[in-house]
Amino acid sequence: MKIGVLPVGQINHNTLLGIIKGIVAAFPKTSCSLIQEVLALSKRAYNGKRNQYNSSFILNEIRVYAENSAYSRVLGVVDEDIFVPELNYVFGEAYTPGKAALISLVRLRPEFYGKAADNKLFLERAVKEAVHELGHTLGLHHCPNSACVMHFSNSILDTDKKQNLFCEQCYLQATITITNVG
Repeated sequence: MKIGVLPVGQINHNTLLGIIKGIVAAFPKTSCSLIQEVLALSKRAYNGKRNQYNSSFILNEIRVYAENSAYSRVLGVVDEDIFVPELNYVFGEAYTPGKAALISLVRLRPEFYGKAADNKLFLERAVKEAVHELGHTLGLHHCPNSACVMHFSNSILDTDKKQNLFCEQCYLQATITITNVG
């Protein structure tokens, strides 16, 4: 399986490289690379009342990009706060199953919660969310195992508790899908 990481708007290059490194560790039989193009943030996705971007609009643009690319999966990374109408915010969103996923970096930073900057923790959180959303693209749903990367994160505390890897059951399901995707 070939995964591409697509910057949506301006993203720190080292952050993107760290996410790619984490994806490769979680999906060892895949390749992952940085897409050199940058997807512009759609003004249509912005909700001024919420001061957030509708993730579904951005995700759809990533899906269109993914369908016209050589990648099996495309993970969009945005440094803006995102939401779906039913929730106050989301860390990410993906088509389940599908070729496109999206994560936001904003709420993964310790500074968002009034804490001191911690790049290691920030990158760990970003990798967990990236692997989680890519898991959805493989058809995985939320896992009841709170240590599994596919466990639903209702808050940043849930993200911090879980590992950046799949539990045995989710790993088996992901491996079967990856084998079939090639």
